Amino acid sequence: MTVTPVKPLPSATVLLLRENAGSLEVFMVVRHHEIDFASGALVFPGGKVDATDSDPRLRKLCRGADGIDDATLSLRIAAIREAFEECGVLLACERDSSRPVGAARLAALHHYRETLEKGRATMADMAEREKLVFAVDALVPFAHWITPAPLPKRFDTHFFLASAPPDQLAVHDGRESVDSIWIAPLKAVADADANKATLVFATRMNLIKLGRATTVADAIAAAKADRIVTVTPEIHPAPKGRVLRIPIEAGYGISEILLEGPPRPA
Repeated sequence: MTVTPVKPLPSATVLLLRENAGSLEVFMVVRHHEIDFASGALVFPGGKVDATDSDPRLRKLCRGADGIDDATLSLRIAAIREAFEECGVLLACERDSSRPVGAARLAALHHYRETLEKGRATMADMAEREKLVFAVDALVPFAHWITPAPLPKRFDTHFFLASAPPDQLAVHDGRESVDSIWIAPLKAVADADANKATLVFATRMNLIKLGRATTVADAIAAAKADRIVTVTPEIHPAPKGRVLRIPIEAGYGISEILLEGPPRPA
């Protein structure tokens, strides 16, 4: 019997970047063990696109929305919303300024994190009430991954890079995520190899890709110059077991990896 694949849910993920002691670091959170996807894993802040992320009011409440189609704009709004809800970082500025909101202003907006998450207000509501403009132009496309077809829960995830606003403190929300860390990309991979952290495949590969850069500027410049190739991992039989294949054109330096034990979702 042929099983129709589950339709992947549009999703957005943010790799917030900073430099610390001469090293490039990315902000990551540990998923709560009761979350039904990537529970207990070290991940980048992100989640599903919400219907309110497509509110038509938002186009006039964004900086850099010109030339961006509605679907792409909703992905970027979702990325900004998820970063705010999950780690308290808001990629926005005052309506009459081009500078990111500072620490004091952010503290006054803190209550919106739970308000947005519980659906008592939307991003458009917050922007209108607080005279904010969302900096969608601060997000740089980095990668695009789709969960393999056989899996029961699938995501069509767009990864974005963004320089973390210097006056804002990133912290986990204590609900969906239970811990957080600023970490060098390849250190996160090394920790996973040493069984000190859990990484799903897509996260691991994007950390390796990000780890080629040494500064925020380098990472963003490389992403802007790169061509995004959609990755939908495929599992195939091989002489020594099963292999997970991805397009070599996607720029991760590999086209397949030998699976040991049950495959992890991408």
